[in-house]
Amino acid sequence: MGDVAYVNGRFMDLADATVPVEDRGLQFGDGVYEVIRTYRGRPFQVEAHLARLAQSAAAIGLALPEAARQFPALIDEGIRRAAYPDCKVYLQITRGVAPRDHAFPGRVAPTVIMTFRLMRPLDPALAANGVAVVMADDIRWGRCDIKSVNLLANVLARQRALEAGAFEALLVRGGRITEGAVSNVMVVRQGGLRTAPVGPEILAGVTRHLVLELARKEGLPIKEEAVTRDELRSADEVFLTGTTVEVLPVVTVDAMVIGSGCPGPISRLLQQRFQEVALV
Repeated sequence: MGDVAYVNGRFMDLADATVPVEDRGLQFGDGVYEVIRTYRGRPFQVEAHLARLAQSAAAIGLALPEAARQFPALIDEGIRRAAYPDCKVYLQITRGVAPRDHAFPGRVAPTVIMTFRLMRPLDPALAANGVAVVMADDIRWGRCDIKSVNLLANVLARQRALEAGAFEALLVRGGRITEGAVSNVMVVRQGGLRTAPVGPEILAGVTRHLVLELARKEGLPIKEEAVTRDELRSADEVFLTGTTVEVLPVVTVDAMVIGSGCPGPISRLLQQRFQEVALV
């Protein structure tokens, strides 16, 4: 049991994994990635994650390597080698190694990296009691729908939240809530859900999509449209969705109480429905 890496065709201990200095992922952030977790040792929603990886790669003109056909099997093998009860899998593809120049290099093989670490679930108290969040200006680039390895703006927003004693930062652009630094955001008003629409301002989360499907099965009205700061503050409920946060209620925004100050009934319902799917 231990942290495992896969780099360009080889599995190894994570501590032994390296990439060249001139890898374009390091030099330019020229690459894309996905995060996949397991439940009871089985990768969850892996097909959806790999489909989004392919979309992100296509959006930056990055041709997936031949090994992409083997990604499901390689993921299974890495999980087996790590031998953790549950794993967090990072899959990163960069444009490869080439002398530093902004223009795309010629025939260069993409770099494929996977890491397999212990998945540490959130403290159950957070899911049970809800979390505090803060708002932060959305200073990211214009193609947030691409899951790029360029995450500095997200890092700064998350750090601001942690320094404020909050769990997450909700990003605001033009007075509208886009998403969280590491999550999507959903608002409950008058029994219905509101969440920012799919487009270049947000990453279309795999968990976001699943939760909306579960909400539709429950007959909940859904609007994929912008939510303003004021609408967020006056919401009945707010919750986050994401691979690592699952369905996570928000109870305060910038220290202002949301709804009753406790996770609401719709958040609770969708938490339960999500767990039923994840742990099947």
